[in-house]
Amino acid sequence: VQLQASGGGLVQAGGSLRLSCAASARTFTIYGMHWFRQAPGKEREFVAAITWSGFSTYYADSVKGRFTISRDNAKSTVYLQMNSLKPEDTAVYYCAAGPLCRATTCQEGMDYWGKGTQVTVSS
Repeated sequence: VQLQASGGGLVQAGGSLRLSCAASARTFTIYGMHWFRQAPGKEREFVAAITWSGFSTYYADSVKGRFTISRDNAKSTVYLQMNSLKPEDTAVYYCAAGPLCRATTCQEGMDYWGKGTQVTVSS
């Protein structure tokens, strides 16, 4: 499975962006899908996750209430809607597929990673 993330860019604080992650294979539907991010000088951290069915979602406390993860299995695509963006959201955002992971510590268990898309939030 190849993952291609897109939708990053430069936005002012308070603005919104929607990230997309397109998967190359129909087997996309069996995976939990995730977004992680890595800010300059920091370790990569968990942002959000969604089960294969899309019925359950999970978020890091830092983004809860502002970000929404969703998926369209017919299009083999997962999304991350980011609202009320803050400068501290600035990072490279990565999508990943694998067993459901709800924390930074289990990211090593991901089976597939996308290359990442840069999100920059100006103050």
